[in-house]
Amino acid sequence: MTRYPSRLTIIPINDVSGPALRVAVLSPLAWRTPPRHYGPWEQFASLLTEGLVAAGHHVTLFATGDSLTSAELHSTTRRGWSEDESIDAKVAECLHIASVFERADDFDVIHNGFDFLPLTYSDLVSTPVVTTIHGFSSERIVPVYERYDATTAYVSISDADRHPSLHYAATIHHGIDFGGFAVHPSPGEHLLFFGRIHPDKGTAHAIEVARRCGRRLDIAGIIQDEEYFRTEVEPHVDGDRVRYLGAVDASTRAEVLGGAHALLHLIDFDEPFGYSVVEAMACGTPVIAADRGSMPELITHGRTGFLVRDLAAAVGAIDDVGGLDRAGIADHAARRFTVETMVDRYVEVYRDVIGDRP
Repeated sequence: MTRYPSRLTIIPINDVSGPALRVAVLSPLAWRTPPRHYGPWEQFASLLTEGLVAAGHHVTLFATGDSLTSAELHSTTRRGWSEDESIDAKVAECLHIASVFERADDFDVIHNGFDFLPLTYSDLVSTPVVTTIHGFSSERIVPVYERYDATTAYVSISDADRHPSLHYAATIHHGIDFGGFAVHPSPGEHLLFFGRIHPDKGTAHAIEVARRCGRRLDIAGIIQDEEYFRTEVEPHVDGDRVRYLGAVDASTRAEVLGGAHALLHLIDFDEPFGYSVVEAMACGTPVIAADRGSMPELITHGRTGFLVRDLAAAVGAIDDVGGLDRAGIADHAARRFTVETMVDRYVEVYRDVIGDRP
């Protein structure tokens, strides 16, 4: 078991006083917690866990054996199945989920950050279960959420991502550790795409906007759709006007995000949240994003970036973002998206669901 000291100092800002809670945090198994590069669900589990520990709660993190945490670590597999081809993902996930519910009596609350499958265990234990819904991969998974809607507590990560057939305990935006980000002293004139390379994320749109503006585009992220990368992205990568940086790890994340003139987030789907959007703003980098999904909840139009309806509007916004106050963007983000706020909101939910149990 590997532990590291939490860097977060939590000062409660809401009325969440009460005894320390025993919390089980169930993280996914695709990647290490926290992830080395990509892994937004694992990133959430890590930030929540470290924030809860810093706030004085007793936390057990259920994650891969190579995970880094200041909490107690419980693991049933040594590495994430995305990082070790010898691991059968379904087998690993079944053993992983079972392990937290087998210890349910050890906890006041189980926090499920693992999608819908753990819900099928929730009625078998008396410990309340809080589930953060990170979006819906398909309408086909919704019946599972509907089945347990009355007996578990759901938290949406944006108002935009709420499903009309479900009931929610709260909407809680993700927080980030602002200690890892800072306003860049000398940002460049280039544009940035930061995220998984997939049609949903609009990588090709970013390439086209940069071409029309005559600016260099840096692309950072894992390749999630090989065909899309091969046909829509790779032919434009020349190392000069379009550069592919690969997956960016935590040590260089702030430099890449902070060094750009603007982040292009021209998504083709209703994104539930968007870590890179908040992290860019934490660096003072303005964001030009498609006006859909959670983007209007994250971006203050004309202050921290611009919400656009099409590529022509995105091109028109490129020069406008240069007039935004980068220090002001970072300050605005720091007031809205802290781990402290996120943890306080979740503790409120925990105490509510614990109090509702017989």
